[in-house]
Amino acid sequence: MHDYQRLLALNLLAYGAQKNLSVEHLCQRSDIDLVALKADGPLTTRQLDDLWINATDLSGDALFGLHFGESLQIAALGVVGQLIRNSRTIGEALTHAASFTHLLTDALTMDVERTRSGFSVQFIPDKVRQRTAPAMFRQLVDFMMAFLIHEVDGLVLARIQPDQITFPAPIADGPEYERVLRCSTIRAGDSYELTFAGEYWSEPVLLANYDLQATLLQNVNAMTRSYESGQRMSDRVRSYLLANANLGLPSLDAIAGNFNLSPRSVQRKLQGEGLTYQQVADSVRKTLAIHFLESGRHPTKEVSYILGYNELSAFSRAFKRWTGTTPGGYQKNQQS
Repeated sequence: MHDYQRLLALNLLAYGAQKNLSVEHLCQRSDIDLVALKADGPLTTRQLDDLWINATDLSGDALFGLHFGESLQIAALGVVGQLIRNSRTIGEALTHAASFTHLLTDALTMDVERTRSGFSVQFIPDKVRQRTAPAMFRQLVDFMMAFLIHEVDGLVLARIQPDQITFPAPIADGPEYERVLRCSTIRAGDSYELTFAGEYWSEPVLLANYDLQATLLQNVNAMTRSYESGQRMSDRVRSYLLANANLGLPSLDAIAGNFNLSPRSVQRKLQGEGLTYQQVADSVRKTLAIHFLESGRHPTKEVSYILGYNELSAFSRAFKRWTGTTPGGYQKNQQS
């Protein structure tokens, strides 16, 4: 697991200690060797997931992630935090934060989008991680939302307030979310999203240091390359396909070029993991097909085109092989 995920775990434990939790008991329940963790020892995804769940349980605070995010300072994120603090504007700081979210977690990605009237920050779940560890995921997304809002304050010495917040699932304590997230307009929707007025985007960051920022970017980019090089090739390919799904699924040649490898090298690495590119691509197609159909925003023919099928019949056959039903049958089951 990456150093920044370990850093997040240590900060979570420190916050737990502030809430009078026994750190030793929390680590024991999460199967974590605290001495080894402090000494740069390894931490698995399962251990970190369990840490979130056990901290929530032992604290008796159903909104543990929300309150942890409210309290954590950006300096706790090391070089990534420094990079955000030395950005020129709020918009640039958020863009950097989105680019390096993967260093903190593999359970979600962060997307920043400008609109005519403002901008939005969306937290996009990894569907598998969300499905296999829903309690952890909900605490994590609460943490990310609260942390973003409260740490932006320190960059500009102003009280930043979202215009609107969207959750795809019901929230347990509306008034507390309104207090921590500073927004009374909390709606049900298709995403985890914060919407802000456009005036904040160009707000200058008080501590900006452009020369230092360039150095920090080099350091963080080097960490990203190290992180990616340690990933399984199938995970790298899957992440790339999902990230670029709006452009249609790229060819093996295009992916290999992005990784600075030959197509044969990518194939060989995948074969070493017992997979082919076609198998990975089909897995991504299945994930995306289900996502697009469940959203209800795209007709079946458009989904087929997005996923690279020349004919609707070919997509229908593939979807039935994946799920046991046709795309139309799947949508009907979702609506019933």
